[in-house]
Amino acid sequence: MTYNEICMRLAAAEIENNRGEAAMLVCNFMGITKAELFSKYDVDFDSKELREAVEKRCLHYPLQYILGYWSFYHETYRVTEDTLIPRQDTEKLVELAIKLLPEGARFIDLCTGSGCVAISTLASRQDCRAVGVDLFEKTLTIAGENAEHNGVGKRLGLLRADVLSPSFMNDLGLFDCIISNPPYIETKEVSNLSRELSFEPNAALDGGEDGLKFYRVIVSEYAKYLTERGFMLFEIGYDQAKAVAKISLENGFSCEIFKDYGGNDRVAYLHR
Repeated sequence: MTYNEICMRLAAAEIENNRGEAAMLVCNFMGITKAELFSKYDVDFDSKELREAVEKRCLHYPLQYILGYWSFYHETYRVTEDTLIPRQDTEKLVELAIKLLPEGARFIDLCTGSGCVAISTLASRQDCRAVGVDLFEKTLTIAGENAEHNGVGKRLGLLRADVLSPSFMNDLGLFDCIISNPPYIETKEVSNLSRELSFEPNAALDGGEDGLKFYRVIVSEYAKYLTERGFMLFEIGYDQAKAVAKISLENGFSCEIFKDYGGNDRVAYLHR
């Protein structure tokens, strides 16, 4: 199977970036660089692993899971079906955390998943420490591996707990920031998402009937775990700014909305 043949297979399966993805698959499974691939477009790569990877991608199985890793912000993360795939839109959340956290801050990342938000923040803020919380043990194991790989393992504690039942916070003390990229898709819409998203963990997508379940709980029940000048940072859906702002105001917070690189509302900054 040649690079050009892989491109055609992916194109026929309606993979939008077929040439770029073909290059990533060939380079990953054949152990060559993109520069080396440039002179090998017509070389027949005899690899069972590569053929199987192409077949899976043609079924719209996520490229990130096939490769087993993905780049986010300035770091690289291991990803599996136990973790949501890190996306560029979420980098805005990290940028704001890096900018707004006070010196020597301690923050908590609720629904941490792969750990990408907490880890990339810590990687840029050597003065900070954090706790990452997730409901699933396998997910936390991957987050731990990612923390070690990216050099922040000693500054990130990981805890298995249900974010919707915040009593576990009683033993953790106060935090300068509560940060979260929680599930925020309406339950009825989860089944209508793209084929790629159907392979990602449902628990990381389903935000309840109106998509706001996690915001309501965190804003109303976690405020007491913030320091006097503590604040919250959330990733939100592109159409949820007004609803999250309303929840914020009802609980005594001001709310500022920041847009992502595509111009969509993406991050809510809640402060007293």
